[in-house]
Amino acid sequence: MNDVKIINDPVFGFIRIPRGLLYDIVRHRLFQRLTRINQLGLASVVYPGARHTRFQHSLGAFHLMSETILSLQQKGQFIFDSEAEAVQAAILMHDIGHGPFSHVLENTLIHGISHEEISLLMMEQMNHDLKGQLSLAIAIFKDEYPKRFLHQLISSQLDMDRLDYLRRDSFFTGVTEGNIGSARIIKMLNVVDDRLVVEQKGIYSLENYLTTRRLMYWQVYLHKTAVAYEKVLVNMLRRAKFLAQHEDASLFASPALGYFLKNDVDASWFSEHDEALHMYEELDDSDIWSAMKAWKHHPDKILSTLATDMLDRHIFCVEVHEEPIAQERIDELQQEIAQKMGIPQEDAHYLMSVVTLSKDMYSPDEDSIDILYKDGTIRDITEASELLNVELLSRKVRKHYLCYQRF
Repeated sequence: MNDVKIINDPVFGFIRIPRGLLYDIVRHRLFQRLTRINQLGLASVVYPGARHTRFQHSLGAFHLMSETILSLQQKGQFIFDSEAEAVQAAILMHDIGHGPFSHVLENTLIHGISHEEISLLMMEQMNHDLKGQLSLAIAIFKDEYPKRFLHQLISSQLDMDRLDYLRRDSFFTGVTEGNIGSARIIKMLNVVDDRLVVEQKGIYSLENYLTTRRLMYWQVYLHKTAVAYEKVLVNMLRRAKFLAQHEDASLFASPALGYFLKNDVDASWFSEHDEALHMYEELDDSDIWSAMKAWKHHPDKILSTLATDMLDRHIFCVEVHEEPIAQERIDELQQEIAQKMGIPQEDAHYLMSVVTLSKDMYSPDEDSIDILYKDGTIRDITEASELLNVELLSRKVRKHYLCYQRF
C-alpha cells in the first residue's frame, strides 16, 4: 500500500501527505469541515475567483512547513522526526477554529473568544479522538515547547500561514502583484539561538514580501466593497439574533445557527456548556446562506431587506474617509434611512455601519524579522534594508468607512 497520499494543488503542485498521524488529521471530520468555509469570506464579491477554502490553505501551509523543515535539516539544524511531525500537525490545524465566512462570526454571534482559542478547544477534541498523539503539536502551537523557533514557523511575521495565504490569495483573486517568492524565503531561513533568522541573501525577497502584504491588505482583504458587503452580513446576523431572542423564537435556522442566535455565547459559555463546541463544529458557510434564503421572505422589514441585499448582491454604499466620521453625519444618515424604510430611527443602525480599519506593513514590537549576515551578526530588517525604513514599515494606515443601505 502506498505510504503517501498525493494531492494536486493549483498553487504548489503535488502535496505529499504521509499516511499515519498527518493523514488521519486531514481525514478527521473537524478538518474536513474546512472544505465548507471560504478562505476569503466575502472577497469574491470583488474577485469572483476567490472561492478557495480554509482546507486548501491549511494544506498549502502544511506543504510549506514540510519544505522548511527539510531545508533547515539540510543546513544542520537538528529536528527530531517527532518534532517535524508535530509542527506539521500544528500548522495543519492552525485554522481549524474558524467559523463561517472566516472572521465574521467573531463579535457577531459569539464574543469574548477568538478563533485561535476555539482552535485549541478543537485540537484537544481531535487529540482525544486520536488517543493523545497531538500533545506535542499542541504544546508547539501554544509556544510551550523548548524549541521556540518551531512555534515561530506557525505564528510570527514570517510564518507558513502568511507565506501560503499571500501566494494562494494572489493566485485565486488574480492580483498578480501579491505573488511572493515563498520558495526563496524558505531557502533563506535559518535558526540562531533558537530564533528564526533570514540569511542576508534573502533581503530583497523580504522587501517584496512586506510590500506585497500591505498591497494585499488594502487591495483585497480590506477592499471597500468587500468591507461593505461584510457589514451587510454582520448587521443581518445581529438583527436575526435580536429577533430570535425577543420577537421570533421560531426564526428559521439550522440547529447549530439557531443555538448561537438564541444564546449569548462567550468564553465562559463555552467552558460551562459542553454542547457549545459541538454546535460550533456544525457551523459552516452553508448554514448562513440557507438561513438568509428563508429570511428574505421574513415579515421583519429590516431582516428581509438585509437578506435580500446579501443574496442579490445589493451592497451597502461605502464612503472612505481619512478622518473620523462626524456624529452629525451619522445622525442625519440614520434619520434619512428611517424615513425611507419606514422604520423607527433607533433601528436604522442595522442598515448602516461605521468602522475604522488600520494596518501597518511590519511591527518590530510584535515579532521582529532578523537578518543574519555572513560575519554572524544579526540585524532587524528595518536596519538591514536599503529600500525600507522603520518609519515607512511601521506606519499605521488608518481609514474610516461609512457604509449604508443603498436606495
